[in-house]
Amino acid sequence: MNLIKRQNPLFTSLIDDLFLNQDWNHNSNNIPAANIIEADDHFDIQLAAPGKKKNDFKIELEEGVLTISSRIESNSSEEDSSFTRKEFGYSSFIRSFNIPETVSTDKISANYKEGILTVSLPKKEEALPQPKKLISIK
Repeated sequence: MNLIKRQNPLFTSLIDDLFLNQDWNHNSNNIPAANIIEADDHFDIQLAAPGKKKNDFKIELEEGVLTISSRIESNSSEEDSSFTRKEFGYSSFIRSFNIPETVSTDKISANYKEGILTVSLPKKEEALPQPKKLISIK
């Protein structure tokens, strides 16, 4: 049983993987997975981004779009190393999310802990659920 699903089952040897699969070093697969959680009074966007520091992230809000990005400059100190294949590293990414009008944009906050970046988006007061109102019969 394989734990890794092969993208191209026709090429099964290590040599084919090394020389024919040209996209293994690109960053397209390094976009962090996201969870979006809605509570009564806020939304949370969670990104799985282990191995980073909180200063590695840039969070911007413009015209209703929240953009989370991380840009890591590659370190050339590995020039003396001889890699047969190199698949892991700290890569750059960018994720964008449309923010509903019910979010109080001036109260957005972010926290990075144990590899998870959490961006909290509090809802505006008028968007919060209202308690049931009992109407008396006269």
